[in-house]
Amino acid sequence: MIIHKLIAQHLQHRDDPGFYSMQAEDAISWIARKGVPIGAATTALDLGCGHGIFGEALARRGCEVVFADEANFLLPSLKNSAFKKINLDQDDLAPLGRYDLVICSNVLEHLRKPNEFIARVHQTLNPEGYFYLSWTNWLSPWGGHEFSPFHYIGPNLGVRVYDAVAKRKRVHTPFINLFPTNIGAVLREVRRNEHVRLVAAAPRYYPEFAFLVRLPIIREFFTWNCALLLQARK
Repeated sequence: MIIHKLIAQHLQHRDDPGFYSMQAEDAISWIARKGVPIGAATTALDLGCGHGIFGEALARRGCEVVFADEANFLLPSLKNSAFKKINLDQDDLAPLGRYDLVICSNVLEHLRKPNEFIARVHQTLNPEGYFYLSWTNWLSPWGGHEFSPFHYIGPNLGVRVYDAVAKRKRVHTPFINLFPTNIGAVLREVRRNEHVRLVAAAPRYYPEFAFLVRLPIIREFFTWNCALLLQARK
């Protein structure tokens, strides 16, 4: 369980690189515990990589990592890394190539067409390769991102109330760069994709309570951030 450490880190340093590095290391440990090989023989794609912190953590374990996003925001330490430009709402995934492990962390809620994306994730996987998908679902306490908990009064009214109360610039706007998602719908889309199977599902920051993801309605409020591990079928 890492949720208490993340809260302490955020209170002290906000969402600095250390905050995201803690997330990445914890998620990689969870993936490894599920039996996914991670090491020198592993080809990996950090999809929607942002600054590349997740991919950098994989590289430290010896993985051969490629980064991909709509623009290159990689840390200076990663400036010589392989990078591919892609718009995940519009572009085909196949040109990215195929990998043993694909990481897509905290991206899904920012896509206009998440269902179409889920239907195509297998295009990035080698036979029996793994896809790690995590995102913040809308009804979780952090579903509105920086304007949480005002998202609970609706995506439109919530931001108006937040703007009036906080009086500071917002990064996210619903239906522009943040889209309400729910775990139940995502799980249905995953199961519709006949090219992958669901290996594991858990609250990302406290995977010991994986049973929560099996509870309709309850999971939408108590999961916070949902992590799914998928595997390409033979």
